[in-house]
Amino acid sequence: MIDLLLKNVRVSATDATDVLVRAGRIAKIGPQIQAPADTPVEDGGGALLLPGLVEGHTHLDKTTWESPWYVNQVGSALTDRIDNERAWRASTGHDAASHARALALAFLREGTTRIRSHVDVDTDAGLRHLDGVHATREALADRIEIQTVAFPQSGLLIRPGTAELLDHALAQGADVLGGLDPSAIDRDPVKSLDVLFALADKHGKPVDIHLHEPGELGAFTLDLILDRVAALGMQGKVVISHAFCLGGVDAKRLDGLLRRLAALDVAVLTTAPPSRPVPAVRACREAGVTIFGGNDGIRDTWTPYGSPDMLARAMMIGLRNDLRRDDEVEWAFDCVTGAAARACGFADYGLTPGARADLVLVDASCVAEAVVSRKPRRLVVSGGAIVARNGQDAIA
Repeated sequence: MIDLLLKNVRVSATDATDVLVRAGRIAKIGPQIQAPADTPVEDGGGALLLPGLVEGHTHLDKTTWESPWYVNQVGSALTDRIDNERAWRASTGHDAASHARALALAFLREGTTRIRSHVDVDTDAGLRHLDGVHATREALADRIEIQTVAFPQSGLLIRPGTAELLDHALAQGADVLGGLDPSAIDRDPVKSLDVLFALADKHGKPVDIHLHEPGELGAFTLDLILDRVAALGMQGKVVISHAFCLGGVDAKRLDGLLRRLAALDVAVLTTAPPSRPVPAVRACREAGVTIFGGNDGIRDTWTPYGSPDMLARAMMIGLRNDLRRDDEVEWAFDCVTGAAARACGFADYGLTPGARADLVLVDASCVAEAVVSRKPRRLVVSGGAIVARNGQDAIA
């Protein structure tokens, strides 16, 4: 049972306050809290108190974090990158467990306490990568919460046997069922989505679909997805990752899609890449669509970019969406905190009594400054335990 009294911190720009943690949860927030004499006390030094950050979309199994530099010479097509990665991991024996652990701990040092990770499931590797990430999830369960998405990175229908592997993955503990471009990759979106949603329905699992398909092609696929959400009563259980089509259709078409997404409580994940059309944070919020953020790949065979600092990702979301006012920058912050927790289904989240005590201290005057300055995290608390100080691990 983890208890802690965190004194002299600020919530937003308010006066200093205290936070009492009992049994790993926030028991009370307020000034001059008195706690039992044996309760450990930590002075926050007037730092800004943030909730634990949330990574809503990454690929822990793919990363080369803390490994020698990967020289990227792959072609630019999506299928080039898929085929190259599958061949590289097979030839090198890339170990998902150790690399996932290294990156997860890097996230934790930067204040991220909950992660949704897509993990490749295909007919070459089977469930090897998923088993590795699950080993890391178990090993770090007392520090960080990791959701896994069983993700058919190489396609579903075009690689016979993948559906059966996804079935096994869900039975063996994957939290979410993933999908990939039913039209562009599988070339039969109706059948592909029927297979995918039948598996989700069978296991009672939520769905998170990578939808890179642009413009009207992506809008067509998105309508097919939403038809199945409605038919199966899966409101609140589906995420559309990337959703580039929402940045590439005309205003009337966009309005109709956003209305359907909001009505069915389907969330949208954005990484805010500068090279592709993206769903607009402002438009989604105005329509009542939950939009949240993630890195996608971090330093892997797809990209040399990405960082386990979710405040950096929030800043990228703000830049890509021209969010300049302090209250608008807070929208970008919401993408890696509250909105991400809601979309991914991370329970007991936030700076409220009863929530899990996931807390981050930053030397900043307000949320907007925290996002754009990205100063070292003075303190990271996960489940009531101090896990990092000033960017360094605080526990073995």
